[in-house]
Amino acid sequence: MISFSDIFKSSFLENINAVNMVDMVLCILLSFAIGLFIFFIYRKTYQGVLYSSSFGVTLIALTMITSLVILAVTSNVVLSLGMVGALSIVRFRTAIKEPLDIAFLFWSIAVGIVLAAGMLPLALFGSLFIGVILLLFVNKKSHTNPYIILVTCTDKAAEDRAKELIGKNTVKSVTKSKTARPGSIELNLDVRLKDDNTDFINELGALEGVQSAVLVSYNGEYMG
Repeated sequence: MISFSDIFKSSFLENINAVNMVDMVLCILLSFAIGLFIFFIYRKTYQGVLYSSSFGVTLIALTMITSLVILAVTSNVVLSLGMVGALSIVRFRTAIKEPLDIAFLFWSIAVGIVLAAGMLPLALFGSLFIGVILLLFVNKKSHTNPYIILVTCTDKAAEDRAKELIGKNTVKSVTKSKTARPGSIELNLDVRLKDDNTDFINELGALEGVQSAVLVSYNGEYMG
């Protein structure tokens, strides 16, 4: 029969002092601070359509949670083995909308692991370096914005006139597709404008034999 004294001799109660209180508080505070820094970089470099503030908060929470888990694992070898088995059954089904979000998730997890392992300089300077690199490369804008011009012509002569006008007002013009029907020719051109002036589209639509002219901006990946 378990006595009252056996309860206090339990290994569960002995684990209360397994992690030093100062180390625990310092690790949590640092993980919160670096998590805020990761959140700040995420906001500055986000280029998607719909910004999710909850994902930014998740980055902060993930950094702190990972630190707590690693602190517990490093304090007890038996616990580390059980933790591996428990986490191996966890499955995440949430789709990642932006490829760069994966980098932020791994960044948060890595910082939590490194902080809990006691490698403070690596976590601080490593996060600072990663943040600077992301700000430099993700926010780098192209000098020329890509556009697509959709033109509908009645005949070959109108097509030639349209291409000539487009060539005069663009730096680069590449025909991506061409659809020919009786009395109608549809062109899809990938272009780079000389400047931000798009008035030539009005001239293009007014050309003889041109039925319609549409200019569309896009942010797809392309080779310049």
